[in-house]
Amino acid sequence: MRWIDYFDRGWQISPDGPCLIDDDASGDPTVHTYTEIRNLTLRIAGALEDAGIGKGRHGAVLSPNHPLSVAATLAIMRAGLVWVPLNPRNALAENAGILDRFDCDVLFYHHSFADSLAEMQRKAPRIQRWICLDPAEDDPVAESLASFIANQAAEERVFAYDPLDTVMMAGTGGTTGEPKGVQQSHRATEIQTLAIMAVMPFQRRPVYLAVAPLTHATGYITYPIFAQGGTVVLQRAPDVARVLAAIPRHSVSALFLPPTVIYALLDDPGVRDVNFSSLEYFIYGASPMSPSRLREAIAVMGPVFFQMFGQTETLFPLTWLSREEHFVDGKIGSAIAADDRLRTCGRAGPGVDVAIMDPDGRLLPDGEVGEIVCRTEMVMTGYYKNPDATAEASAHGWFHTGDMGRRDGEGYFYIVDRVRDMIITGGFNVYSTEVESALHAHPAVGECAVVGVPDEKWGEAIKAVVELKAGSQAGEDELISHCKALIGSVKAPKSVDFIEQIPRSAVGKVLKRALRDGYWAGHDRQVG
Repeated sequence: MRWIDYFDRGWQISPDGPCLIDDDASGDPTVHTYTEIRNLTLRIAGALEDAGIGKGRHGAVLSPNHPLSVAATLAIMRAGLVWVPLNPRNALAENAGILDRFDCDVLFYHHSFADSLAEMQRKAPRIQRWICLDPAEDDPVAESLASFIANQAAEERVFAYDPLDTVMMAGTGGTTGEPKGVQQSHRATEIQTLAIMAVMPFQRRPVYLAVAPLTHATGYITYPIFAQGGTVVLQRAPDVARVLAAIPRHSVSALFLPPTVIYALLDDPGVRDVNFSSLEYFIYGASPMSPSRLREAIAVMGPVFFQMFGQTETLFPLTWLSREEHFVDGKIGSAIAADDRLRTCGRAGPGVDVAIMDPDGRLLPDGEVGEIVCRTEMVMTGYYKNPDATAEASAHGWFHTGDMGRRDGEGYFYIVDRVRDMIITGGFNVYSTEVESALHAHPAVGECAVVGVPDEKWGEAIKAVVELKAGSQAGEDELISHCKALIGSVKAPKSVDFIEQIPRSAVGKVLKRALRDGYWAGHDRQVG
């Protein structure tokens, strides 16, 4: 099946049911039915084909989470185009570069980006059509969505497709260079959709709160929701008060957020007054979560926490940790599991082979640290126009995630660091996530990042960069002593810098590279 077919399955189940709820609309939330959204996708797909932008071409949507952006994305797939996700929180130059390098032919954009259009057109001249989803009355747009589809009927146009055809080409994070185009097939996205449905069975028709950009994991999860005739509630950005209010207001049964936003929810003074009884799954991922804060989250929001691990190149779940596995003996209601279990990213997902490999391609036994590698039909078909990078990522017949990890005797995997984030200090390998976990156990620490910095004695010294919780205080000596008590002096930071706000990417990941570069400026290399 095509990815769009899972949306159509929801339409078959609940044609007049709520498909999308715009929770950022002025006044009361706006509800759109499955039939309304499906008909819109049919009209857009027909207009694309009539404009000569058909199967195999590339289309993008630049918009915050909005019902029209969802419809445009679905229509791109329905017309047989390759969807190129654009994170609305990226810098303009980064998105323009993606449009140009990934050979996009059409861009649908939200009116909030109208002021940037001229600059984007200059940097992405290949694009044939620039279509504004929702122009304001005074917006000088070249073409609106309403005019683009004015003469189109809501009719299905059938065309042949191959399961290995590319349906999505997402850019890699881009924090270490220009984003690479990750080509994902219909088969890969179908397996992802079915795998998520297998590991996340709902007790009732799901209601999913989408807060983070739909261009990433948040959006991928909408397809198993659609396939069950569920409802997706859209918010533009992770505003803590709005997120907390939406859960009881819409009887939300599932949401996905990165740990940084979960921490912000927990720090809100009103979080303990919120009714979380409708929640079945609170999905977390994108970066490791502190065991101490995960315990707090379970205590406050209930036994609903559920982890999935994956990447742009692999989709997910490569591994998953069920709600039950957050508890002793895998039983909800018993004591919360020990910290070691809470640090795991879980066991291999359906249809996935996961292993640990050394640099020479040798698979390592349980307990040894190496690179996490995998084999699954969810792995990309390759990087766009980049066969060398594709071959490198697929060395020895396995996809290389770039994450360092280990597997225990029960089959649980633990991410200990990114390959390039390991700190070698005085001849010892120190994984920054272990130090960050210790720092997070201090009650004053809100967010932190640990990097290696140049040091004449140690080669690299462990540096902690800390963002304190609002109203909290802690000094450098206090935090270093705290870490020494938990993980020993070798792994404890040698110094601590305090910062008002840790730099994060558009999807909430801490930008260690941005922190690290400042400390290594003027050095010939960035290792000790």
